[in-house]
Amino acid sequence: MHLFGQASIRGQICFVPLVREGLFPGRVPIINVEGACATGSMAAHCAWKDILSGQNDVILALGVEKLFIPDDPATMFKIFEAGIDNFTTEETIDVYRQIGALVGREFKTGGNRSLFMDTYGMQALYHMWKYGTTQRQIACAAAFTHDYGARNPKAQYKFSMDVDQVLQDRIVTYPLTRSMCSPIGDGAAAAVLCSGDYLKGLPPAVRDRAVKIRASVMTGGKYKGLDEPGLSRVAADKAYAMAGVAASDIDVAEVHDATSFSVILQSEMMGFCPIGEGGRFVESGGTTLDGSTPVNTSGGLVSKGHPVGATGISMLYELATQLRGEAGPRQVKDAKLALQENGGGVIGTEEAACSVFILEKDR
Repeated sequence: MHLFGQASIRGQICFVPLVREGLFPGRVPIINVEGACATGSMAAHCAWKDILSGQNDVILALGVEKLFIPDDPATMFKIFEAGIDNFTTEETIDVYRQIGALVGREFKTGGNRSLFMDTYGMQALYHMWKYGTTQRQIACAAAFTHDYGARNPKAQYKFSMDVDQVLQDRIVTYPLTRSMCSPIGDGAAAAVLCSGDYLKGLPPAVRDRAVKIRASVMTGGKYKGLDEPGLSRVAADKAYAMAGVAASDIDVAEVHDATSFSVILQSEMMGFCPIGEGGRFVESGGTTLDGSTPVNTSGGLVSKGHPVGATGISMLYELATQLRGEAGPRQVKDAKLALQENGGGVIGTEEAACSVFILEKDR
């Protein structure tokens, strides 16, 4: 709705026609939430807390995004500037210039380039420099998620790519090729959250498909040191403690792969493999259906798509689908416990906001 100049009361405006048609009750409180790429997760988190407070028994969390504007690409790319500190942009750029000097590659951005993709590329280069991660390992992550996307009827890109095809694609910002980067697209996702008492009054067919939230954590970023634990690691540790589980208990995960490098990084941050081992973990098949922790079975942001405001809830939808055993050819066998990690915006070398949910089938 920012695109149309309706930033302040966008939710209320969207529901006016439904109220008029008798499809939605009037006078219902509508709360607008904004957290860049983590917006959808933030809405679901707020709904979860509201239910726990006893204020409401059932809440609709909704994420909607309009990004694709083919006749006005300048505006289309300008939308993403809201996810970075516009008051001190130069401070962020300086951080990446310093990383570039460290790894021996100049940090470039501006013009028709995406600042976000340029920062992701530099983060990947630092990981390669420090841990020996390779471009081919990033390509493996992309190929695996494209394979998942080909099995997902709701994916934006429904085609497979092998590792060599990913590597041969056009460079966006080294080491990232186009096939390693999430596309621009429109989309929407919704989740209905309710209390346990409210669920008891629903039909058995609904109760049988219910998914329980074991943990929901939101954290905020800062300018951190290069080797300081990342924001998503902090969020994951809190979520594991809240749920009383460990990373090894997770059967399936959806992580925020705005680029395929993030599959490597977040596999480490979520504790699915040791720090620095993410590239080898992915390359060995650790994130595939036959691996120890299948990751991004939806196709991830790279293949399923990344309609920013809807992304977090779409990730929760995929995990609910897995826990219900309804994922078809991408189904993880006997999935009982699932994790979602969704980041939004950037502060320095980490997210400005990060969400981690842990879900389980309510049997």
